[in-house]
Amino acid sequence: MLLVKADPLIVARLRAAGCVFAEEEAAVLASAADSPAELDAMAARRAAGEPLEQVVGWARFAGLRVLVDPGVFVPRRRSEFLVSVAIGLAGPRSANDVPVIVDLCCGTGALGLAVAAGLGRVELHAADLDPAAVACARRNVEPAGGHVHAGDLFGALPAWLRGRIGVLICNAPYVPTTDIAFMPAEARDYEAPVALDGGADGLAVLRRVAAAAPAWLAPGGVLLVETSERQAPAMTAAMAAAGLGPLVHEDDESGATVVTGVK
Repeated sequence: MLLVKADPLIVARLRAAGCVFAEEEAAVLASAADSPAELDAMAARRAAGEPLEQVVGWARFAGLRVLVDPGVFVPRRRSEFLVSVAIGLAGPRSANDVPVIVDLCCGTGALGLAVAAGLGRVELHAADLDPAAVACARRNVEPAGGHVHAGDLFGALPAWLRGRIGVLICNAPYVPTTDIAFMPAEARDYEAPVALDGGADGLAVLRRVAAAAPAWLAPGGVLLVETSERQAPAMTAAMAAAGLGPLVHEDDESGATVVTGVK
């Protein structure tokens, strides 16, 4: 249900720009703008192709309102499936058990935040290579009591996390380099290339993560990554080669594919 009535002129402007959900987006813009001039400026940015979430500065993800800065990867709704898988695999625990959750390639930090919200009391860490993503994640994760680190994959993490991680999320880029040109313009033109480009077959970063993960996971800890359906066999092989117990999880409704590896 729309909480703010959409301006018909804004709706028409967005529809002409190719926005499929023009009325809903116009209502979101109206709720975020403090003045007619700001609404006009926001509508112009959205009509030019900038993601709605970057225009208004936030996204809805797994029941949370997550801040999104310009240029930062917008959390995808299909990634909510990874969150549900992570929460399910974490399993029941005692009142004194505080699991360590790490969100590598965290972007806004949305996935780690959502898993932490689902599990309750946790020790949350997030890391990213992109300075814009790190700054954005700090605005989301630190108010929730988590910690954000800057650097390349495990190189960003403090050494004392080795062997302690219970849930390791890595929503790394998995788009093959040659496929980026076919992505929607709002992703291709407004999100950092480092958040999209997964190398020749899309798995360059994820293979690195799988190979190094066993040293960082606690016994029984799990690595969770998102891939495409066709990449799942290769990612499963990479998990197994690293000594992790792999499993593929698929969600028909969202089309999401998650590969997990348990230590």
